[in-house]
Amino acid sequence: MSDIEELRRKRMEELQQQAAMQSQQQQVTDAESQERMRRELEAQKKQVLMQILTPEARARLANIRLTKPDFVEQIEMQLIQLAQMGRIQSMITDEQLKVLLKKLSGQKREINITWK
Repeated sequence: MSDIEELRRKRMEELQQQAAMQSQQQQVTDAESQERMRRELEAQKKQVLMQILTPEARARLANIRLTKPDFVEQIEMQLIQLAQMGRIQSMITDEQLKVLLKKLSGQKREINITWK
């Protein structure tokens, strides 16, 4: 009977290894799929921004992204939403973008310290 038990144990180990490999393959496939979707969304976003921003405005956003990536991401999403709603009639220039950035960054709370 020990031979039968040994065979069962080996077969069980083989099945567990197969299940683990399938699980790993599924995780790799899911990760690849998510990465591909992320790249597609980035490409679509870049295309829309090229249609609504002048080259100077895009360059300004790229420079700001180096220091404040979350802020730029938020701005880009708002611009894309406005474009999709049809509220942007012409390309946004660098000057218009500066005004928009000042308005949005001006919403931060300023801290003033006075010495007595």
